[in-house]
Amino acid sequence: MREDGIAIGRFKVRKLMSEMKLISKQPGSHAYKKATVERPDIPNVLDREFAVSAPNEVWCGDITYVWAQGRWHYVAALIDLFARRVVGWAFSSKPDVDLVIKALDIAYEQRGRPQNALFHSDKEANMAAEASVSDFGAIASSRA
Repeated sequence: MREDGIAIGRFKVRKLMSEMKLISKQPGSHAYKKATVERPDIPNVLDREFAVSAPNEVWCGDITYVWAQGRWHYVAALIDLFARRVVGWAFSSKPDVDLVIKALDIAYEQRGRPQNALFHSDKEANMAAEASVSDFGAIASSRA
């Protein structure tokens, strides 16, 4: 209505919507499932040592979420700590093991199939361990 040059405030909009029996629907808040079990079998190998001397030594990963097309979508990204750039990423409707595998697979192929890279993450290392990070010639590290 403002675009049409009509001066209108939120209370008038509320009254008009009420008269027309319209309701405003906002997206729900986002929440990850809480981990029920810690993974002591995945030690924190990185231990905040972010200074890396060569490419493909340490990759750090994380998952974030984006509201699009009326629902939550998830992006997993891996960053090479030496290059300080994204080396692999994936997009999915679920934050699951397959999302992490896709991102690792892309990074692994893009970076020439490096061996003994350290993959560090806070949450997804648990998923990556299930996905067998060693299939990619990597070592898992986690900050729980």
